[in-house]
Amino acid sequence: MAQVKAAPKTYDVVIVGSGAGGGVAAQVLAEAGAKICMLEAGDWYDCRKDSMMFGWPYNAPHRAAGSKQKPFGYFDATTLGGWQVPGEPYINAKGTTWRWWRARMLGGRTNHYGRISLRMGPYDFKPYSRDGKGFDWPITYEDLAPYYDKAEELIGVFGSQEGLENTPDGKFLPPPAPRCYERLIKLTCDKLKIPCIPSRMAMLTKPLHGRPACHYCGQCGRSCGVNANFNSPGVHIFPAQKTGNLEVRTSAMVREVLVGGDGMATGVSYVDKKTRRDVDVRARIVVLAASCCETARIMLNSKSSQFPNGVANSSGLVGRYIMDTVGSAVTGHVPWLEDLPPRNEDGIGGMHLYMPWWLYKEQKENKLPFARGYHIEIGGGREQPGAGVLAGAPRLMGGGYGVELKRNLRKMYGAEIDFAGRGEMIPNEDSYCEIDPHTVDQWGIPVLRFHFKWSDDEINQARHMQETFQEIIKNAGGVVTRSYDKEEDWGIAPGGEIIHEVGATKMGDDPKTSVLNQYCQAWDCKNLFITDAAPFVSNADKNPTLTITALGWRTSEYIVDQVKKLNVKV
Repeated sequence: MAQVKAAPKTYDVVIVGSGAGGGVAAQVLAEAGAKICMLEAGDWYDCRKDSMMFGWPYNAPHRAAGSKQKPFGYFDATTLGGWQVPGEPYINAKGTTWRWWRARMLGGRTNHYGRISLRMGPYDFKPYSRDGKGFDWPITYEDLAPYYDKAEELIGVFGSQEGLENTPDGKFLPPPAPRCYERLIKLTCDKLKIPCIPSRMAMLTKPLHGRPACHYCGQCGRSCGVNANFNSPGVHIFPAQKTGNLEVRTSAMVREVLVGGDGMATGVSYVDKKTRRDVDVRARIVVLAASCCETARIMLNSKSSQFPNGVANSSGLVGRYIMDTVGSAVTGHVPWLEDLPPRNEDGIGGMHLYMPWWLYKEQKENKLPFARGYHIEIGGGREQPGAGVLAGAPRLMGGGYGVELKRNLRKMYGAEIDFAGRGEMIPNEDSYCEIDPHTVDQWGIPVLRFHFKWSDDEINQARHMQETFQEIIKNAGGVVTRSYDKEEDWGIAPGGEIIHEVGATKMGDDPKTSVLNQYCQAWDCKNLFITDAAPFVSNADKNPTLTITALGWRTSEYIVDQVKKLNVKV
Protein backbone atom coordinates (compact mmCIF):
# COMPACT_ATOMS: atom_id res chain seq x y z
CA MET A 1 0.00 0.00 0.00
CA ALA A 2 1.47 3.36 -1.01
CA GLN A 3 2.25 5.75 1.82
CA VAL A 4 0.24 9.00 1.70
CA LYS A 5 2.45 12.08 1.94
CA ALA A 6 1.42 14.38 4.78
CA ALA A 7 0.20 17.84 3.84
CA PRO A 8 2.50 20.71 4.83
CA LYS A 9 1.72 22.16 8.23
CA THR A 10 -0.32 25.35 8.21
CA TYR A 11 0.23 27.74 11.12
CA ASP A 12 -2.30 30.24 12.37
CA VAL A 13 0.28 33.02 12.05
CA VAL A 14 3.74 33.45 10.55
CA ILE A 15 5.72 36.40 11.90
CA VAL A 16 8.69 37.75 9.98
CA GLY A 17 11.17 39.41 12.33
CA SER A 18 11.90 39.08 16.03
CA GLY A 19 12.56 42.65 17.20
CA ALA A 20 10.23 44.89 19.16
CA GLY A 21 7.31 44.55 16.72
CA GLY A 22 7.70 40.85 16.02
CA GLY A 23 8.29 40.05 19.66
CA VAL A 24 5.21 41.77 21.01
CA ALA A 25 3.05 40.23 18.27
CA ALA A 26 4.37 36.78 19.14
CA GLN A 27 3.65 37.22 22.84
CA VAL A 28 0.14 38.64 22.48
CA LEU A 29 -0.90 36.11 19.82
CA ALA A 30 0.70 33.11 21.54
CA GLU A 31 -1.02 33.95 24.81
CA ALA A 32 -4.29 34.14 22.86
CA GLY A 33 -3.73 30.55 21.69
CA ALA A 34 -2.50 31.07 18.12
CA LYS A 35 0.01 28.58 16.69
CA ILE A 36 2.89 30.69 15.39
CA CYS A 37 6.03 30.29 13.31
CA MET A 38 8.52 33.15 13.75
CA LEU A 39 11.25 33.68 11.15
CA GLU A 40 14.51 35.49 11.96
CA ALA A 41 17.17 36.17 9.32
CA GLY A 42 20.02 36.03 11.86
CA ASP A 43 21.24 33.51 14.39
CA TRP A 44 19.92 32.58 17.81
CA TYR A 45 20.79 35.02 20.60
CA ASP A 46 20.10 34.81 24.32
CA CYS A 47 21.53 37.72 26.31
CA ARG A 48 21.65 35.61 29.48
CA LYS A 49 24.18 33.28 27.82
CA ASP A 50 25.69 35.25 24.94
CA SER A 51 26.21 38.72 26.42
CA MET A 52 29.81 39.93 26.79
CA MET A 53 28.71 42.39 29.46
CA PHE A 54 31.70 41.75 31.74
CA GLY A 55 34.39 41.37 29.09
CA TRP A 56 37.57 43.40 29.67
CA PRO A 57 39.00 45.48 26.81
CA TYR A 58 42.49 44.06 27.37
CA ASN A 59 41.15 40.61 26.55
CA ALA A 60 39.84 41.69 23.13
CA PRO A 61 41.57 42.56 19.84
CA HIS A 62 42.73 46.18 19.67
CA ARG A 63 41.47 46.79 23.19
CA ALA A 64 37.88 46.21 21.97
CA ALA A 65 37.98 49.24 19.70
CA GLY A 66 35.44 49.57 16.91
CA SER A 67 36.25 48.32 13.43
CA LYS A 68 34.65 48.28 10.00
CA GLN A 69 33.06 44.96 10.82
CA LYS A 70 32.09 45.99 14.37
CA PRO A 71 31.64 49.79 14.33
CA PHE A 72 30.14 49.95 17.82
CA GLY A 73 33.01 48.10 19.44
CA TYR A 74 34.11 44.51 19.85
CA PHE A 75 31.78 43.79 22.78
CA ASP A 76 28.62 45.28 21.27
CA ALA A 77 25.70 42.86 21.20
CA THR A 78 25.94 42.78 17.43
CA THR A 79 29.23 40.88 17.63
CA LEU A 80 27.24 37.79 16.67
CA GLY A 81 24.79 39.51 14.35
CA GLY A 82 26.74 42.34 12.81
CA TRP A 83 25.68 45.63 11.28
CA GLN A 84 25.39 46.37 7.54
CA VAL A 85 25.68 42.67 6.88
CA PRO A 86 28.16 41.59 4.15
CA GLY A 87 26.38 39.79 1.34
CA GLU A 88 23.27 41.92 1.82
CA PRO A 89 24.05 45.00 -0.24
CA TYR A 90 21.82 47.95 -0.98
CA ILE A 91 22.08 50.74 -3.53
CA ASN A 92 22.05 54.50 -3.09
CA ALA A 93 20.61 56.44 -6.01
CA LYS A 94 22.76 59.22 -7.44
CA GLY A 95 22.90 62.14 -5.04
CA THR A 96 21.64 60.08 -2.10
CA THR A 97 23.45 59.18 1.10
CA TRP A 98 21.47 56.65 3.10
CA ARG A 99 22.94 54.29 5.67
CA TRP A 100 20.89 51.18 6.22
CA TRP A 101 21.96 49.58 9.48
CA ARG A 102 20.71 46.05 10.15
CA ALA A 103 21.12 43.58 12.99
CA ARG A 104 20.85 39.92 12.06
CA MET A 105 20.20 38.15 15.37
CA LEU A 106 17.24 37.02 17.44
CA GLY A 107 15.73 40.18 18.89
CA GLY A 108 17.36 42.41 16.29
CA ARG A 109 18.23 45.90 17.47
CA THR A 110 16.49 45.48 20.83
CA ASN A 111 19.64 43.73 22.06
CA HIS A 112 21.79 46.83 21.88
CA TYR A 113 19.75 49.98 21.16
CA GLY A 114 19.75 52.97 23.53
CA ARG A 115 16.39 51.98 25.10
CA ILE A 116 15.13 55.57 25.18
CA SER A 117 11.38 55.07 25.57
CA LEU A 118 9.30 58.17 24.85
CA ARG A 119 5.58 58.28 24.17
CA MET A 120 4.48 60.24 21.16
CA GLY A 121 2.15 63.04 22.26
CA PRO A 122 -1.23 64.37 21.12
CA TYR A 123 0.35 66.84 18.68
CA ASP A 124 2.55 64.13 17.17
CA PHE A 125 -0.43 62.17 15.88
CA LYS A 126 -1.99 65.21 14.17
CA PRO A 127 0.96 67.23 12.81
CA TYR A 128 -0.70 68.21 9.51
CA SER A 129 -3.58 69.77 11.42
CA ARG A 130 -1.10 71.98 13.28
CA ASP A 131 1.18 73.23 10.52
CA GLY A 132 -0.13 71.90 7.21
CA LYS A 133 2.91 69.71 6.53
CA GLY A 134 3.10 65.94 6.16
CA PHE A 135 0.09 63.86 7.21
CA ASP A 136 -2.15 63.18 10.19
CA TRP A 137 -2.26 59.68 11.66
CA PRO A 138 -5.59 57.83 11.41
CA ILE A 139 -5.45 57.37 15.19
CA THR A 140 -5.06 59.72 18.16
CA TYR A 141 -2.89 59.64 21.26
CA GLU A 142 -5.95 58.53 23.22
CA ASP A 143 -6.28 55.48 20.94
CA LEU A 144 -2.73 54.34 21.70
CA ALA A 145 -2.41 55.48 25.34
CA PRO A 146 -3.76 52.21 26.85
CA TYR A 147 -1.17 50.26 24.85
CA TYR A 148 1.62 52.56 25.96
CA ASP A 149 0.48 51.71 29.50
CA LYS A 150 0.65 47.98 28.77
CA ALA A 151 4.04 48.24 27.08
CA GLU A 152 5.62 50.23 29.92
CA GLU A 153 4.21 47.96 32.59
CA LEU A 154 5.58 44.89 30.81
CA ILE A 155 9.00 46.01 29.62
CA GLY A 156 9.78 48.39 32.52
CA VAL A 157 10.48 52.07 31.86
CA PHE A 158 11.83 54.54 34.41
CA GLY A 159 10.90 58.21 34.41
CA SER A 160 9.12 60.98 36.30
CA GLN A 161 5.69 62.61 36.25
CA GLU A 162 6.18 66.04 34.68
CA GLY A 163 2.84 67.05 33.14
CA LEU A 164 4.43 68.34 29.95
CA GLU A 165 2.25 69.38 27.03
CA ASN A 166 3.39 66.94 24.35
CA THR A 167 5.65 64.57 26.29
CA PRO A 168 3.06 62.39 28.03
CA ASP A 169 3.82 60.82 31.39
CA GLY A 170 3.64 57.06 31.71
CA LYS A 171 3.68 54.08 34.04
CA PHE A 172 7.18 54.67 35.36
CA LEU A 173 9.70 53.03 37.64
CA PRO A 174 11.81 55.43 39.75
CA PRO A 175 14.58 57.18 37.78
CA PRO A 176 18.26 56.97 38.80
CA ALA A 177 19.86 60.00 40.42
CA PRO A 178 21.69 62.47 38.14
CA ARG A 179 25.46 62.34 37.91
CA CYS A 180 27.72 65.30 38.65
CA TYR A 181 27.98 66.67 35.10
CA GLU A 182 24.24 66.14 34.57
CA ARG A 183 23.48 68.28 37.62
CA LEU A 184 25.63 71.04 36.18
CA ILE A 185 23.80 70.82 32.86
CA LYS A 186 20.45 70.99 34.64
CA LEU A 187 21.46 74.11 36.58
CA THR A 188 22.49 75.73 33.31
CA CYS A 189 19.29 74.72 31.53
CA ASP A 190 17.18 76.05 34.40
CA LYS A 191 18.77 79.46 33.83
CA LEU A 192 18.08 79.23 30.10
CA LYS A 193 14.48 78.07 30.74
CA ILE A 194 15.08 74.77 28.93
CA PRO A 195 13.34 71.86 30.71
CA CYS A 196 15.80 69.21 31.90
CA ILE A 197 14.11 66.17 33.41
CA PRO A 198 14.85 62.52 34.22
CA SER A 199 15.20 60.46 31.06
CA ARG A 200 12.74 57.71 30.21
CA MET A 201 14.45 54.45 29.40
CA ALA A 202 13.57 50.75 29.31
CA MET A 203 15.92 49.68 32.10
CA LEU A 204 14.77 48.30 35.43
CA THR A 205 15.49 50.32 38.55
CA LYS A 206 13.36 47.83 40.50
CA PRO A 207 12.78 44.09 39.94
CA LEU A 208 9.88 43.43 37.56
CA HIS A 209 8.14 40.23 36.42
CA GLY A 210 10.99 38.04 37.65
CA ARG A 211 13.69 40.21 36.06
CA PRO A 212 16.25 41.77 38.44
CA ALA A 213 16.98 45.46 38.73
CA CYS A 214 19.88 47.00 36.82
CA HIS A 215 23.18 46.74 38.73
CA TYR A 216 24.62 49.83 36.97
CA CYS A 217 27.55 48.28 35.16
CA GLY A 218 26.85 50.70 32.33
CA GLN A 219 27.39 48.16 29.52
CA CYS A 220 23.86 48.14 28.10
CA GLY A 221 25.05 48.21 24.49
CA ARG A 222 26.58 44.78 25.00
CA SER A 223 23.11 43.43 25.92
CA CYS A 224 22.29 42.70 29.53
CA GLY A 225 23.45 39.35 30.89
CA VAL A 226 20.84 39.46 33.67
CA ASN A 227 17.94 40.64 31.46
CA ALA A 228 17.50 43.91 33.38
CA ASN A 229 16.95 46.02 30.28
CA PHE A 230 14.39 45.54 27.56
CA ASN A 231 15.19 43.10 24.78
CA SER A 232 12.64 41.26 22.69
CA PRO A 233 13.87 37.69 23.39
CA GLY A 234 14.01 38.09 27.17
CA VAL A 235 10.75 40.00 27.53
CA HIS A 236 8.57 38.75 24.64
CA ILE A 237 9.88 35.69 22.79
CA PHE A 238 11.04 33.35 25.55
CA PRO A 239 7.81 33.87 27.57
CA ALA A 240 5.81 33.28 24.37
CA GLN A 241 7.66 30.00 23.79
CA LYS A 242 6.63 28.81 27.24
CA THR A 243 3.00 28.77 26.04
CA GLY A 244 3.92 26.00 23.62
CA ASN A 245 2.45 28.03 20.78
CA LEU A 246 5.59 29.61 19.28
CA GLU A 247 8.17 27.98 17.01
CA VAL A 248 11.24 30.08 16.12
CA ARG A 249 13.35 29.47 13.01
CA THR A 250 16.62 31.36 12.64
CA SER A 251 18.82 31.90 9.56
CA ALA A 252 15.60 32.36 7.59
CA MET A 253 16.02 35.07 4.93
CA VAL A 254 12.49 35.88 3.77
CA ARG A 255 12.09 36.43 0.06
CA GLU A 256 8.37 37.16 -0.41
CA VAL A 257 4.81 36.91 0.84
CA LEU A 258 2.94 34.08 -0.90
CA VAL A 259 -0.52 34.89 -2.24
CA GLY A 260 -3.42 32.67 -3.30
CA GLY A 261 -5.79 33.07 -6.23
CA ASP A 262 -8.16 35.10 -4.05
CA GLY A 263 -5.46 37.69 -3.30
CA MET A 264 -5.11 36.58 0.32
CA ALA A 265 -1.71 35.79 1.83
CA THR A 266 -1.02 32.07 2.22
CA GLY A 267 2.35 32.31 3.95
CA VAL A 268 5.91 33.33 3.11
CA SER A 269 8.89 31.93 1.24
CA TYR A 270 12.40 32.13 2.68
CA VAL A 271 15.94 30.98 1.99
CA ASP A 272 17.51 28.80 4.66
CA LYS A 273 20.89 30.54 4.88
CA LYS A 274 22.66 27.42 6.15
CA THR A 275 21.41 25.02 3.46
CA ARG A 276 20.61 27.66 0.80
CA ARG A 277 17.31 25.86 0.15
CA ASP A 278 14.01 27.61 -0.52
CA VAL A 279 11.39 26.92 2.15
CA ASP A 280 7.70 27.83 2.23
CA VAL A 281 5.81 28.42 5.46
CA ARG A 282 2.04 28.23 5.17
CA ALA A 283 -0.08 30.35 7.48
CA ARG A 284 -3.55 31.82 7.64
CA ILE A 285 -2.26 35.21 8.78
CA VAL A 286 1.04 36.92 7.88
CA VAL A 287 2.63 39.52 10.17
CA LEU A 288 5.60 41.45 8.79
CA ALA A 289 7.93 42.93 11.41
CA ALA A 290 11.24 42.66 9.59
CA SER A 291 12.10 46.35 10.25
CA CYS A 292 10.74 49.24 8.21
CA CYS A 293 12.77 49.03 5.01
CA GLU A 294 13.17 45.25 5.05
CA THR A 295 9.39 44.91 5.30
CA ALA A 296 9.04 47.21 2.27
CA ARG A 297 11.62 45.12 0.41
CA ILE A 298 9.72 41.90 1.07
CA MET A 299 6.44 43.46 -0.08
CA LEU A 300 7.93 44.96 -3.24
CA ASN A 301 9.50 41.60 -4.10
CA SER A 302 6.16 39.84 -3.57
CA LYS A 303 4.86 40.17 -7.12
CA SER A 304 2.03 38.10 -8.55
CA SER A 305 -0.79 38.39 -11.06
CA GLN A 306 -2.92 39.88 -8.30
CA PHE A 307 -0.18 42.27 -7.19
CA PRO A 308 2.11 43.11 -10.15
CA ASN A 309 3.73 45.98 -8.22
CA GLY A 310 4.18 44.07 -4.98
CA VAL A 311 1.74 42.72 -2.44
CA ALA A 312 -0.82 45.20 -1.04
CA ASN A 313 0.59 47.97 -3.22
CA SER A 314 -2.39 49.19 -5.26
CA SER A 315 -1.76 52.68 -3.86
CA GLY A 316 1.84 52.60 -5.13
CA LEU A 317 2.97 53.79 -1.68
CA VAL A 318 4.95 50.78 -0.46
CA GLY A 319 8.47 52.11 0.10
CA ARG A 320 7.38 55.77 -0.04
CA TYR A 321 7.85 58.46 2.60
CA ILE A 322 10.70 56.83 4.49
CA MET A 323 11.97 59.00 7.33
CA ASP A 324 14.84 59.05 9.80
CA THR A 325 15.52 61.22 12.83
CA VAL A 326 17.25 64.58 12.42
CA GLY A 327 20.55 64.39 14.30
CA SER A 328 23.27 66.93 15.06
CA ALA A 329 25.80 67.09 17.89
CA VAL A 330 28.18 69.41 19.76
CA THR A 331 30.93 68.58 22.26
CA GLY A 332 32.38 70.86 24.91
CA HIS A 333 34.89 71.07 27.72
CA VAL A 334 33.95 72.51 31.13
CA PRO A 335 36.93 73.64 33.26
CA TRP A 336 34.75 73.58 36.39
CA LEU A 337 34.75 69.77 36.10
CA GLU A 338 38.55 69.50 35.96
CA ASP A 339 40.58 68.02 38.79
CA LEU A 340 37.53 66.89 40.74
CA PRO A 341 38.17 64.03 43.15
CA PRO A 342 36.94 60.65 41.93
CA ARG A 343 33.27 60.22 42.74
CA ASN A 344 30.63 57.60 42.11
CA GLU A 345 29.11 58.02 38.67
CA ASP A 346 27.42 54.64 38.55
CA GLY A 347 24.29 54.34 36.52
CA ILE A 348 22.66 52.97 33.43
CA GLY A 349 24.43 52.82 30.10
CA GLY A 350 23.09 56.16 28.98
CA MET A 351 21.80 59.50 30.18
CA HIS A 352 19.98 60.06 33.47
CA LEU A 353 18.59 63.42 32.33
CA TYR A 354 17.42 64.78 28.98
CA MET A 355 15.64 67.81 27.54
CA PRO A 356 12.24 67.40 25.82
CA TRP A 357 11.12 69.89 23.15
CA TRP A 358 10.02 73.14 24.74
CA LEU A 359 9.42 75.84 22.10
CA TYR A 360 5.80 75.12 21.15
CA LYS A 361 4.65 78.70 21.64
CA GLU A 362 7.41 80.17 19.48
CA GLN A 363 6.70 77.58 16.78
CA LYS A 364 2.97 78.29 16.76
CA GLU A 365 3.69 82.00 16.35
CA ASN A 366 6.08 81.26 13.44
CA LYS A 367 9.08 82.58 15.34
CA LEU A 368 11.21 79.59 14.34
CA PRO A 369 12.41 78.88 10.78
CA PHE A 370 11.39 75.21 10.90
CA ALA A 371 8.41 73.04 11.75
CA ARG A 372 8.27 70.40 14.49
CA GLY A 373 10.91 70.00 17.18
CA TYR A 374 13.66 67.95 18.81
CA HIS A 375 14.75 66.60 22.16
CA ILE A 376 18.29 66.77 23.55
CA GLU A 377 20.32 63.78 24.69
CA ILE A 378 23.31 64.47 26.91
CA GLY A 379 26.54 62.67 27.71
CA GLY A 380 29.85 63.16 29.45
CA GLY A 381 31.40 62.32 32.77
CA ARG A 382 34.21 60.10 33.90
CA GLU A 383 34.46 57.88 30.88
CA GLN A 384 37.45 57.49 28.60
CA PRO A 385 38.16 60.84 26.90
CA GLY A 386 36.16 60.94 23.70
CA ALA A 387 36.82 62.42 20.30
CA GLY A 388 35.85 65.89 21.47
CA VAL A 389 38.39 65.94 24.30
CA LEU A 390 41.19 64.50 22.20
CA ALA A 391 40.44 66.87 19.33
CA GLY A 392 40.51 69.85 21.64
CA ALA A 393 43.32 68.64 23.88
CA PRO A 394 46.26 70.43 22.21
CA ARG A 395 44.54 73.81 22.37
CA LEU A 396 43.09 73.31 25.85
CA MET A 397 46.25 71.87 27.40
CA GLY A 398 48.88 73.83 25.55
CA GLY A 399 50.55 70.70 24.25
CA GLY A 400 52.74 68.32 26.20
CA TYR A 401 54.35 64.91 25.77
CA GLY A 402 54.98 61.90 27.98
CA VAL A 403 54.37 62.54 31.68
CA GLU A 404 53.07 66.04 31.01
CA LEU A 405 50.53 64.74 28.46
CA LYS A 406 49.31 62.07 30.89
CA ARG A 407 48.99 64.64 33.68
CA ASN A 408 47.01 66.97 31.49
CA LEU A 409 44.70 64.22 30.26
CA ARG A 410 44.00 63.19 33.87
CA LYS A 411 43.17 66.82 34.59
CA MET A 412 40.66 66.85 31.75
CA TYR A 413 39.25 63.42 32.53
CA GLY A 414 35.55 63.81 33.29
CA ALA A 415 35.31 67.39 32.07
CA GLU A 416 33.75 66.62 28.68
CA ILE A 417 30.06 67.11 27.99
CA ASP A 418 28.22 66.48 24.75
CA PHE A 419 24.78 67.11 23.33
CA ALA A 420 22.94 65.29 20.55
CA GLY A 421 19.67 66.50 19.08
CA ARG A 422 17.01 64.05 17.95
CA GLY A 423 14.43 65.84 15.85
CA GLU A 424 11.37 65.21 13.73
CA MET A 425 11.62 64.78 9.98
CA ILE A 426 8.65 65.72 7.83
CA PRO A 427 7.85 63.07 5.17
CA ASN A 428 8.63 64.13 1.61
CA GLU A 429 8.15 62.64 -1.86
CA ASP A 430 11.91 62.57 -2.54
CA SER A 431 12.57 60.02 0.20
CA TYR A 432 11.71 56.45 -0.69
CA CYS A 433 13.08 52.98 -1.42
CA GLU A 434 12.45 50.76 -4.43
CA ILE A 435 13.76 47.50 -5.82
CA ASP A 436 17.00 47.89 -7.77
CA PRO A 437 16.50 46.11 -11.12
CA HIS A 438 20.15 45.06 -11.48
CA THR A 439 21.35 43.85 -8.07
CA VAL A 440 20.59 40.81 -5.92
CA ASP A 441 22.10 39.67 -2.64
CA GLN A 442 23.93 36.39 -2.17
CA TRP A 443 20.58 34.64 -1.67
CA GLY A 444 19.37 35.81 -5.06
CA ILE A 445 16.90 38.30 -3.59
CA PRO A 446 16.65 41.73 -5.31
CA VAL A 447 17.95 44.54 -3.09
CA LEU A 448 16.69 48.02 -2.28
CA ARG A 449 17.72 51.27 -3.92
CA PHE A 450 17.32 54.34 -1.73
CA HIS A 451 16.44 57.93 -2.55
CA PHE A 452 16.64 60.43 0.31
CA LYS A 453 16.54 64.17 0.91
CA TRP A 454 16.47 66.46 3.90
CA SER A 455 14.21 69.50 3.51
CA ASP A 456 14.93 73.03 4.71
CA ASP A 457 12.87 72.29 7.81
CA GLU A 458 15.32 69.60 8.91
CA ILE A 459 18.45 71.59 8.00
CA ASN A 460 17.20 74.67 9.86
CA GLN A 461 16.34 72.45 12.80
CA ALA A 462 19.93 71.15 12.87
CA ARG A 463 21.18 74.75 12.85
CA HIS A 464 18.98 75.51 15.87
CA MET A 465 20.42 72.44 17.61
CA GLN A 466 23.97 73.69 17.01
CA GLU A 467 23.21 77.15 18.34
CA THR A 468 21.35 75.83 21.40
CA PHE A 469 24.01 73.30 22.39
CA GLN A 470 26.78 75.85 22.09
CA GLU A 471 24.78 78.29 24.20
CA ILE A 472 24.36 75.68 26.95
CA ILE A 473 28.09 74.88 26.97
CA LYS A 474 29.11 78.54 27.15
CA ASN A 475 26.60 79.30 29.90
CA ALA A 476 28.01 76.36 31.86
CA GLY A 477 31.40 78.08 31.72
CA GLY A 478 32.76 75.73 29.09
CA VAL A 479 34.30 75.97 25.66
CA VAL A 480 33.05 74.30 22.50
CA THR A 481 35.54 71.72 21.21
CA ARG A 482 33.56 70.27 18.32
CA SER A 483 30.69 71.80 16.34
CA TYR A 484 29.52 72.30 12.77
CA ASP A 485 28.86 75.35 10.61
CA LYS A 486 26.52 76.07 7.72
CA GLU A 487 28.95 74.77 5.11
CA GLU A 488 28.51 71.32 6.62
CA ASP A 489 24.70 71.57 6.74
CA TRP A 490 24.93 72.21 10.48
CA GLY A 491 26.27 68.73 11.18
CA ILE A 492 23.06 66.99 10.19
CA ALA A 493 23.64 63.23 10.14
CA PRO A 494 23.16 61.34 6.85
CA GLY A 495 19.80 59.67 6.33
CA GLY A 496 19.62 56.37 8.19
CA GLU A 497 22.56 57.21 10.46
CA ILE A 498 20.42 57.62 13.59
CA ILE A 499 18.84 54.20 12.89
CA HIS A 500 15.29 55.43 13.38
CA GLU A 501 13.94 54.68 9.91
CA VAL A 502 10.16 54.67 9.82
CA GLY A 503 7.45 54.91 7.16
CA ALA A 504 7.36 52.88 3.91
CA THR A 505 3.86 51.37 4.43
CA LYS A 506 1.88 54.39 5.60
CA MET A 507 -1.32 53.77 7.56
CA GLY A 508 -4.40 55.90 6.90
CA ASP A 509 -8.15 56.20 6.37
CA ASP A 510 -8.17 55.91 2.56
CA PRO A 511 -6.90 52.94 0.50
CA LYS A 512 -5.91 55.33 -2.28
CA THR A 513 -3.54 57.33 -0.05
CA SER A 514 -2.26 54.65 2.34
CA VAL A 515 -1.14 51.02 2.44
CA LEU A 516 -2.69 50.04 5.78
CA ASN A 517 -5.79 50.87 7.78
CA GLN A 518 -5.70 52.20 11.34
CA TYR A 519 -5.00 48.70 12.69
CA CYS A 520 -1.96 48.19 10.42
CA GLN A 521 -3.94 45.76 8.27
CA ALA A 522 -3.28 45.90 4.51
CA TRP A 523 -6.20 47.33 2.58
CA ASP A 524 -5.56 44.99 -0.37
CA CYS A 525 -4.81 41.82 1.60
CA LYS A 526 -6.93 41.46 4.71
CA ASN A 527 -4.80 38.78 6.39
CA LEU A 528 -1.54 40.73 6.06
CA PHE A 529 -0.50 42.92 9.00
CA ILE A 530 2.62 44.97 9.85
CA THR A 531 3.93 45.55 13.39
CA ASP A 532 7.29 47.29 12.93
CA ALA A 533 7.90 51.00 12.17
CA ALA A 534 6.79 50.79 8.53
CA PRO A 535 3.19 51.93 9.31
CA PHE A 536 4.40 55.23 10.86
CA VAL A 537 2.81 58.31 9.28
CA SER A 538 5.28 60.75 10.82
CA ASN A 539 8.54 60.53 12.72
CA ALA A 540 8.17 62.56 15.90
CA ASP A 541 11.17 63.61 17.98
CA LYS A 542 10.51 60.58 20.17
CA ASN A 543 12.60 57.45 19.59
CA PRO A 544 10.29 54.95 17.85
CA THR A 545 10.69 51.67 19.75
CA LEU A 546 8.08 52.27 22.47
CA THR A 547 5.55 53.29 19.82
CA ILE A 548 6.41 50.20 17.75
CA THR A 549 5.64 48.06 20.81
CA ALA A 550 2.41 49.86 21.67
CA LEU A 551 1.18 49.92 18.06
CA GLY A 552 2.14 46.26 17.59
CA TRP A 553 0.24 45.33 20.75
CA ARG A 554 -2.86 47.17 19.48
CA THR A 555 -2.61 45.45 16.09
CA SER A 556 -2.18 42.03 17.68
CA GLU A 557 -5.23 42.47 19.88
CA TYR A 558 -7.16 43.53 16.79
CA ILE A 559 -6.08 40.33 15.02
CA VAL A 560 -7.37 38.26 17.95
CA ASP A 561 -10.66 40.17 17.91
CA GLN A 562 -11.09 39.80 14.13
CA VAL A 563 -10.44 36.06 14.33
CA LYS A 564 -13.14 35.74 16.98
CA LYS A 565 -15.53 37.66 14.73
CA LEU A 566 -14.48 35.49 11.73
CA ASN A 567 -13.44 38.58 9.74
CA VAL A 568 -10.03 36.91 9.49
CA LYS A 569 -10.14 33.12 9.38
CA VAL A 570 -7.70 30.79 11.09
